[in-house]
Amino acid sequence: MMTSGQLLTSGTSAGLKSMTLLPSPFTPPTLANHSRTTTTTRNFNMKMSIRATQASIVLPENRIILGCGAVSLDFLAAVASYPNPDDKIRSTSFEVQGGGNTGNALTCAARLGLTPKIISKVADDSQGKGLLEELEADGVDSSFIVMSDGGNSPFTYIIVDNQTKTRTCIHTPGYPPMIPTDLSQSNLFSALDGAKLVYFDGRLHETAAVVAEEANRRGIPILVDAERKREGLDNLLSSASYVVCSTKFPQEWTEASSIPGALLSMLLRLPKVKFVIVTLGKDGCIMLQRTEMDNLLLEEMDVEDVFEKLNLEKDTNATLPICISSSGACFARDCRFTILFICCLCKLRYQMHGYMIVIY
Repeated sequence: MMTSGQLLTSGTSAGLKSMTLLPSPFTPPTLANHSRTTTTTRNFNMKMSIRATQASIVLPENRIILGCGAVSLDFLAAVASYPNPDDKIRSTSFEVQGGGNTGNALTCAARLGLTPKIISKVADDSQGKGLLEELEADGVDSSFIVMSDGGNSPFTYIIVDNQTKTRTCIHTPGYPPMIPTDLSQSNLFSALDGAKLVYFDGRLHETAAVVAEEANRRGIPILVDAERKREGLDNLLSSASYVVCSTKFPQEWTEASSIPGALLSMLLRLPKVKFVIVTLGKDGCIMLQRTEMDNLLLEEMDVEDVFEKLNLEKDTNATLPICISSSGACFARDCRFTILFICCLCKLRYQMHGYMIVIY
């Protein structure tokens, strides 16, 4: 399976949202041998600088997570630039690797030291058997993957454009598709046993709904990877504790005029969600986090204004990880929100109070 770092190195923005897999169901990471400077004013401003190479993460004893969604065999062809219609061009490199949002996310989780299990479906063809072998080799428990007798496993042709640093995916779904009766109740219960988090990528929506219902009954937090509008996705979002979105999804789903406004709208419409993240490709991501801070007197601020101020403070020439933040209270529909923005140049996230917008 390909990690986000490997994909970016090869010139594409596809891949994992790797640091979304350690939300608050797990003990917050302990950072060792780091320096932190904090400045507090009436507006609760904070600035931090931390060397990423000196950070270490202490993992919890129970680190089981469960993912339900897509696995796929990816055929990745890198090209100097995307071809025009009817062009014939040569690739600059070619790789065949396991993929799919859930497969990628759980592979990353395993490499981070967690213990992932996966619910998905493949055929008994060579591609399906290869996917199972690759997942197991990376430390992902594939015993809950259903293997059909006949049919075809999912596969994707991916064109990696080295000029624009983008990728184009042409996906062929697996057949026969997964249905809820493919997953027995005993396997469902076994898959959820000990899980601290359940991840969904929005695919296999009928099976995902069954898994989400049981996860909710057990009080297990749910993380939804919202790539685009899909059948059954709204049902998963209504059960979600955490949401990670593609760049376009928040505005498409909320019809808001801006990304910060769309994130705020998502939290208003999804009362169970504790934070929502939107990924921005090479520009990093933005996160908005919900919290209760009734005991603090904060200044009212507009989410758009704070976001613009944070953007202006980014140092694009910096070589070390830098966090830049500003916090304040925002009122919408008679609800109080605390906004905390952090601008980072590294993939490090801290447990902080307030709605949090993270740009990194």
